[in-house]
Amino acid sequence: MDKQIIKTVIGEKQQQISNIGLQQRANYFDDNSCYVLVGIRRAGKSYTLYQDMRAKLSAGKAKAEDFLYINFEDERLASIQADELGLLLDAYWEMNDNQKPFIYLDEIQNITGWEKFARRLSEDKYRVMITGSNAKMLSREIASTLGGSYIQRNIYPFSFKEYLNYYNVLLEKNWAFRPEERLAVVRHFNRYFYQGGFAESFNKTDKREWLTSLYQKILMGDIVERNRIRNPRIFRLLARKLAESIMQPTSQKRLEHIIKSTGESISPSVLKDYLDYMEDAYLIFSIPNLTSPLSEQQTIVKRYFADNGILNLFLMDGKTKLLENIVAIHLNKLYHNTAEELRLFYYNKGVEVDFCIPEEKIAIQVSHSIDDVNTYEREVGGLIKFLKTFKQYQGVIITWETERQLTENGISIEVVPIWKWLLRGI
Repeated sequence: MDKQIIKTVIGEKQQQISNIGLQQRANYFDDNSCYVLVGIRRAGKSYTLYQDMRAKLSAGKAKAEDFLYINFEDERLASIQADELGLLLDAYWEMNDNQKPFIYLDEIQNITGWEKFARRLSEDKYRVMITGSNAKMLSREIASTLGGSYIQRNIYPFSFKEYLNYYNVLLEKNWAFRPEERLAVVRHFNRYFYQGGFAESFNKTDKREWLTSLYQKILMGDIVERNRIRNPRIFRLLARKLAESIMQPTSQKRLEHIIKSTGESISPSVLKDYLDYMEDAYLIFSIPNLTSPLSEQQTIVKRYFADNGILNLFLMDGKTKLLENIVAIHLNKLYHNTAEELRLFYYNKGVEVDFCIPEEKIAIQVSHSIDDVNTYEREVGGLIKFLKTFKQYQGVIITWETERQLTENGISIEVVPIWKWLLRGI
């Protein structure tokens, strides 16, 4: 790898740091800790690095030349190998006097074997922040190589609160009781609900075109090319079928039959790999059944998309699916499931409850409206049966616009509009 190219890249980024426009997000990073930031492509990982650098500049803790920032998606660095990563420091030292720069390595998953270099940096007491768009960066093997010296942070597309902040809708206490503020929130939510939280799309004239392009990059770059898939058509088909199956627990066996019914052929092992690839790229995430045995918790699950804007690409009239998906997104941010710890579930044993959070003792049902008698009996009745069994839980029903307190058989259930619930949290 030509060291002069590395110097050019480092110098360009040092010049750009002060000029990049940023929307502040509520992220805190310790100056003495190293971090791995992961999440779906374009969620804001790179901007989070810039935000950290700008915070140091503003606080007088660093100058622009104190930063070593490398984006490994820069085509000029396409040929760099893991055993050449030490050239980054050599190039920096030839340009700058600081022997301990703040190091930012963006989309480093493109370099096979990067983790050994990252561990050496932390052992040498550098402050390092790393980003990547693939969950395999945090596999047990890599975590072991890193030696526990890095803290994981998941970066997501904008929440609804961040979306409002972007548009300078700043809510004061008791805003929900002021008609103008309430209407402003609802108006912005109607756009956020369908278009999602990718900040880069907010100022685009054709948001759908931008989202379609993003989905293609995730599909082809983060899934097909990275995993050397020969038939991307099956991935497109699988994504569409997953979108159609939002809200429904789906086994891999059922997905296999659905795909085969279209004339395509896929084996159970390949299907499992394909689903894993989608989760690895943060395109989808899954939630297990609270009552399932451990052997089934990874096979019969409810799957959701990481952003409503991407899910909406697949739907014609998907308001109900989008409603449950946006609740799942918010809960996933708060109670992200990992291989080591499951915190977010659905419940399906005699009755169905959309979401259960055992550590908070909260059960959530999602329904566009409960005005229809049959819907009321299904959604409210199912939740009441659950709450009779799990007496320590609180019940919540999230709707499009209904807000009231229900009491049935001595059991109280809060009914809250989605736009209000998203701003309040749980």
